[in-house]
Amino acid sequence: MKKTNKKKVSFFNNPLDYTLLITILLLLSLGLIMVLSASSPTSLAESGTSYTYFIKQAIFAIAGLVAMGIISKINYRVYKSFYKFVYVLSIILLALVLVIGTSSNGAKRWIYIGGQSFQPSEFVKLFMIIFYAGLLTKDREELPKFWKGLVKHILWIAPIAGLLLLEPHMSATLVISGICLVMMIVAGCKFSQLFMSGLIIGVPVIGVLIVKSSYRLKRVVTFLDPWQDKLGDGWQVIQSLYAIGSGGLFGLGLGQSKQKYLYLPEPQNDFIFSVLAEELGWAGCVFVIILFAILIWRGVLIAMKAPDMFGSLLAVGITSLIAIQVIINIAVVTSSMPATGMPLPFFSYGGTALFLLLCEMGILLNISRAGNKVD
Repeated sequence: MKKTNKKKVSFFNNPLDYTLLITILLLLSLGLIMVLSASSPTSLAESGTSYTYFIKQAIFAIAGLVAMGIISKINYRVYKSFYKFVYVLSIILLALVLVIGTSSNGAKRWIYIGGQSFQPSEFVKLFMIIFYAGLLTKDREELPKFWKGLVKHILWIAPIAGLLLLEPHMSATLVISGICLVMMIVAGCKFSQLFMSGLIIGVPVIGVLIVKSSYRLKRVVTFLDPWQDKLGDGWQVIQSLYAIGSGGLFGLGLGQSKQKYLYLPEPQNDFIFSVLAEELGWAGCVFVIILFAILIWRGVLIAMKAPDMFGSLLAVGITSLIAIQVIINIAVVTSSMPATGMPLPFFSYGGTALFLLLCEMGILLNISRAGNKVD
């Protein structure tokens, strides 16, 4: 009994990854500043005050920081006991949004409770990371095999992807699928098998989904030439490029963006990076990208030094979630890929997403503590 207590005390005395913590706080602070700047014209037009979006985001940020502090003290191994439960819960939440969810812009992705809205898909991202970390740890001996390894574990994604596509929510489908596939490769599935399966099955399926959906096909066509419909489908991308181009090397100055004045639709959301580029310029963009790179680097290092496979996969999943979203968001706002609703972590407006992101950072900090020291 004394030995167990000594282990617990030793665990809680392990140092935090202060590089990761400082990076999180810097990204969060910059994100709140940019939400205030980007949302002020829209907020003023809608509510008569410039601070509506910022105040809501700040409340969730404070709540998220408290949750991050608490979760960083909870041993990450407890989540392994619930990995089957969170998968079932994911199915229930995604089915529930199709039944009682609220439609907006042709998609049913939100549930309103007590005047507050949340996207179940944001919870499902975290739940699927926990589920796959537990599942892949349990099945580690079978992973190099084709049928019992690759195929069996890909099939677990199918019900989740199917429910998300019914909303429809293509971006969440791609993110969750990408995270799970990265975790499978790291856990021991053969990359060659996965690559060939993607070429033979994955690419044709995505092609069919695009061709069969008029709005997805329109996004691809718009991506190829946004100026052919510059007042319609190409408007947002063109305004984003105007914002980025006018920022120059050091930007117009914080708060001085022109495109956020009702030219760029909802600039506080998916296209907030465009406002950042206009106000802080190339230098500001590089600084933010470096911060994200540091966060991803620390996540990979934490995964490598985790004391067990479950912790390692949990860290890989959380790090992949951030990396995939950052890459896709920046690619979209720079017109490097077709537009899709992908938020920029720490920056895009959205209370639920920010709160859950900070909870995930708490888990990552706890895994780093379990790994004792991260150089």
